[in-house]
Amino acid sequence: MEWEILLRFLLAALWGGIVGAEREYRSKSAGFRTMIMISIGACFFTIISKELGGISNPDRLAAGVVTGIGFLGAGVIFRGESRVLGITTAASIWTVAAVGMAIGAGLYSASAYASILVVIVLAVLPSLENIIDQLHQSRVYTITYAVDSQTHEQVVRFIKEIKLHGYVSSEQKDHEWLITSWQIRGSRARHEAFISQLKKEKGVVRFSY
Repeated sequence: MEWEILLRFLLAALWGGIVGAEREYRSKSAGFRTMIMISIGACFFTIISKELGGISNPDRLAAGVVTGIGFLGAGVIFRGESRVLGITTAASIWTVAAVGMAIGAGLYSASAYASILVVIVLAVLPSLENIIDQLHQSRVYTITYAVDSQTHEQVVRFIKEIKLHGYVSSEQKDHEWLITSWQIRGSRARHEAFISQLKKEKGVVRFSY
């Protein structure tokens, strides 16, 4: 029995470490050691739950792991300038905890299959994601120009000529300046062409994206 428990902890450390190594390689907030600790912790709580709950209530403590991991995952999610970041790492934390729980319950094959799939998704699919991103992406541009200038019409013309799709989501006056936020969708190449046009436009005081 003691050897089997040790085996479960070692497997939890192994599979959690493999996923964590990929996250560490990409410099994510939850990396190698964090994923190992999450996997071992989930495994340990599951073992304890089975011992305390017995046959009638084996999920006595294990059910609480899901809730606890949810709070931990929420800590790595934050909002950037134009999108929410950290969701993939949060999902990785959640999945690694599930793998640890499966190992604690003795489901070795299921935990191995899940871990392999997680590593494939994290390591291989970003290339496909990058291809999709090149074909279509949404960006938020903040463009500042004079209130009484014709620059707004010029920006609209640029969007139409480059065949992007966009609209003004908000605007704010700051003395003689008009600060506008644009939601613009299109391929990466078209976005780069739009940025090039904004740099040439003399009426644009500043812009960011």
